[in-house]
Amino acid sequence: MADSSNQALLLIGGRRAQRQPSPTHQFGYGRVRYVYAFVVSIVLFTLGGCFALYEAWHKWSDPHGTDAWHWVPPLVLGLAIVMEAFALRTAVKEANQVRGRLPWLRYIRKTRPPELPVILLEDTGALVGLVFAMAGVGLTLLTGDGRWDAAGTAAIGVLLVIIAVFLAIEMASMLIGESAVPEHHRAIEKALVGDGVDSVIHMRTLDLGPDQILVAAKIAVTRTDTAAQIAGAIDAAEERARAAAPLKMSIYLEPDLR
Repeated sequence: MADSSNQALLLIGGRRAQRQPSPTHQFGYGRVRYVYAFVVSIVLFTLGGCFALYEAWHKWSDPHGTDAWHWVPPLVLGLAIVMEAFALRTAVKEANQVRGRLPWLRYIRKTRPPELPVILLEDTGALVGLVFAMAGVGLTLLTGDGRWDAAGTAAIGVLLVIIAVFLAIEMASMLIGESAVPEHHRAIEKALVGDGVDSVIHMRTLDLGPDQILVAAKIAVTRTDTAAQIAGAIDAAEERARAAAPLKMSIYLEPDLR
């Protein structure tokens, strides 16, 4: 339930983020995707991790051995491992198209679109959790001691709680507002300097949603430039900035003197 509902939440967030800007939300709804990804972390923590830990406590306090249908749990878990591995393989394949040479952990922490990192972590957690479950069930079948099943369930709960907390921290940082990724920030700052713009005095960027940023900069212009020349230099600087990074940009430049 937790896994399936989380995928639905990510789809809903992606759909709602496509709404056009309004007088109240003049920069659009791109951050809605972060809101829904944050809700996913809460669902994973409660329905996934905490429920598994409750089940572990229940199984430990009242352990049960095997019965006549002892072959059913390993069969179900085996099929689940195959299907979950296929799901993870699909997520990895999609992520590799945009990850480049970034290490996996850095990609998950630094990428702005939240859907793929969330799915990668969820599917990895699900697959590892199924291995824990298989180990717990297998040892219970071998020994007749149901506490092995409880231990496997507890391991699943701890794993899901760790993933949920990690996701919550990352999504909270996005909701508070992060700057553009460093390579885009540097490329834009470098591109602003050109004909009519001597240097960038300072620049700030703010992530408005995946692939959408706000750029605000104070640029140094020549003291003898006319208003028309400064306006032309600003327009040219904006064009260079848009060409420097593959992002949707809202750019505000303030001319000043060093």
